[in-house]
Amino acid sequence: QVRLVESGGGLVQAGGSLTLSCAASGRTFDIGALAWFRQAPGKEREFVAGILWSAPNLRSYADSVRGRFTVSRDTRGNSVNLQMNSLKPEDTAAYFCAVRRLRVLERSAAEFGTWGQGTQVTVSS
Repeated sequence: QVRLVESGGGLVQAGGSLTLSCAASGRTFDIGALAWFRQAPGKEREFVAGILWSAPNLRSYADSVRGRFTVSRDTRGNSVNLQMNSLKPEDTAAYFCAVRRLRVLERSAAEFGTWGQGTQVTVSS
């Protein structure tokens, strides 16, 4: 079983930056891909960025964050970071990391079986 813990959320002004971290523990050798999702109140959970666990140079981004967010893996500590720059009020949401066993970058939340508890990001205008 894999356990995920997100950290790094907070309150930031528009144009600012935050770095989220997703720490994985347990059977990390079972991880094929990891993705970040976000969910704003009253909205569906949406894909933000994804990365292949064993090939971290292979990444995928939602159009809404491409060029502003960067996902990367810290292989020393089994964690994945989401560097968020040029934040906008519409980026305000709870951010979750999730993993799946298959080594395929997917964008559907239904494809991910293990989730963290989430961390809140609030961007003020």
